[in-house]
Amino acid sequence: MRFVAIDFEIANPCFSSVCQIGVVAFDETSHTEVWQTLVNPDDYFDDVNVSIHGIEEHHVKDAPSFPQIYEKLSGILTGQIVVHHTGFDRVACARVTDKYGLPALQCSWLDTAKVARRTWPEVAHRGYGLPNVANLLGIEFRHHAADEDARAAGEILLRAIRVSGMALTDWISRVKLPIDLSISGSDHQRMGNPEGPFAGETIVFTRALAIPRHEAAELAANAGCNVVEGVTKATTLLVVGDQDIRRLAGQAKSSKHRKAESLIAKGQPIRIVGESDFQRLISQPED
Repeated sequence: MRFVAIDFEIANPCFSSVCQIGVVAFDETSHTEVWQTLVNPDDYFDDVNVSIHGIEEHHVKDAPSFPQIYEKLSGILTGQIVVHHTGFDRVACARVTDKYGLPALQCSWLDTAKVARRTWPEVAHRGYGLPNVANLLGIEFRHHAADEDARAAGEILLRAIRVSGMALTDWISRVKLPIDLSISGSDHQRMGNPEGPFAGETIVFTRALAIPRHEAAELAANAGCNVVEGVTKATTLLVVGDQDIRRLAGQAKSSKHRKAESLIAKGQPIRIVGESDFQRLISQPED
């Protein structure tokens, strides 16, 4: 078993302003290699970010830019399972590669916040940030130093593998399923990415879709939506297959559709959209 853990620090609120990267390689028992570098973000430093990680503009004056370290980083990550804690680091990686027009890194991502939420009941629904989970497990580290954050994320995964008895590759599938598997037998339910642009939305799909239901659920969860099976007062978005939404006049609507309309009439803020509009909505670039 081998995987690498990664962490990015940024210079300002823009996720592409990467100013430090830490990568830690792990085997089945512990970390084996550490690589960390400052990065010149070609951008300004915000005082709030500096107060968090302590990296200032003069620290990176002679540091390489991201394109200069891209080949080395790609060599480390390509083909690997790459561990990170919450969606921040994966988004930062995507945004900085886009910023310089570089190819996306070819690796499999695994969020240890999702792993922790499915392993320890104490952090299943709150308190699953890196410092709190590390404290729960007795992992000592210096927060907001990229190599230390990466190491802590990797240590969390090792502990989860030992506690759960699940293999590393099993966890890649497990994090896509609900925290509590007893809630429903459906494999279409997902917890939304807390860093996604639609975090906090609760989405339900109805009628036939152009893409497989599990793919639609995955797209929605990556964008931040919690995907559930039934329409309730917690629902904020109902997605209807395009074919059905075009042919609704004079035809019976699904029970989910009718229930959503009933709740809307009572004042619930539910939006009903077609599948193609939903796909455009979640694929639009972030500001």
